Amino acid sequence: MAFYLPTKIMYENEILKNEIDKLGKRFLIITGKSSKRNGSLEDLINLLESLDKEYEIFDESKENPPKELIENITQKYGKNWDVVVGLGGGSPMDTAKAVAVLCKNNISVEDLYDQSKYDTAANILCIPTTAGTGSEVTQYSVLTINGRKRGFKHEKIFPKIAILNPKYTISLPKDLTISTGLDAFSHAVESALSLRSNEFSEIFAFKAIKIIKNTLPKLVNDLENYEYRKEMLLASTYAGIAISITGTTIAHSLGYSLTTDKNLRHGIATAVFLPFEMKIAGTKKSKIIHELVGDIEDFIKTLGVEIYFETNESEIEKWVNAVSNSSHVKVTPGNFNKEKIKEAYYWLIEKSKFFRR
Repeated sequence: MAFYLPTKIMYENEILKNEIDKLGKRFLIITGKSSKRNGSLEDLINLLESLDKEYEIFDESKENPPKELIENITQKYGKNWDVVVGLGGGSPMDTAKAVAVLCKNNISVEDLYDQSKYDTAANILCIPTTAGTGSEVTQYSVLTINGRKRGFKHEKIFPKIAILNPKYTISLPKDLTISTGLDAFSHAVESALSLRSNEFSEIFAFKAIKIIKNTLPKLVNDLENYEYRKEMLLASTYAGIAISITGTTIAHSLGYSLTTDKNLRHGIATAVFLPFEMKIAGTKKSKIIHELVGDIEDFIKTLGVEIYFETNESEIEKWVNAVSNSSHVKVTPGNFNKEKIKEAYYWLIEKSKFFRR
């Protein structure tokens, strides 16, 4: 068993100044437009200015960040940064991790996927404003390379500090609250099922599952409830810690194609495959999850999730080939050969009737 988490997690804004001061002098902030609305950007700027830090702001982060975006940022802002801040959801945080590596290494975006090409990165500060990805406590970053979602990992992209403040998530609309919540739920369930799970990861995974099962349905009907937001943010971070140990499993790989080709939100595109993965796994862990959650299809249905997409045999074959070559297959219990992967997609096509009102 192994457990390694070099990220210092700080709740709300307690004792921040000394910690932020030690990170460096020059800060590049990667964010989106929502950080102005939820107050997180203003708080960060006030903090940096009180410490007399230099900073620049890139506020055009994109969902599923493409490699061209990463290249544009480094070309426009240069590489002389001590700290790269990911402020927002998973996309700004994943973008910040990639830029942090490029700041300290003369490599291409594609080289991020070869761990032997680099062994350093600028300091990374992550401030999540959604409760979903857990990227603030992981060594993973997911980018879009040549039209396909691809994750890379490296010990050096663990954030130095993660700041958790539930107030930044209160303005999150209902659809994003659901999709990001289901992303966190997927992380927790997949980590628990993973062949890499251990006693450390299970502590965080099962805790996150319990919280999300009890809290997300209530939050969907009471979006400004601070306590529910607090619980979901903590659950997202717990799930992030769990996958920092185990990684994700085949539900993530199955969902990537629906996000890339059908524009389904990542959390939903992943979660809808969990019932199938659970059924095929048939392990002791899947039984424990069922005891905690009940029927996952029913749980997703209570959130009002709707999915619909059109596809064809040729496209499904393309998806099957991509999934079968992914690293997720080896860590997922059950025999997920090409036939079983194809079965998963046809199962979802039939089940999409279930997820429509």
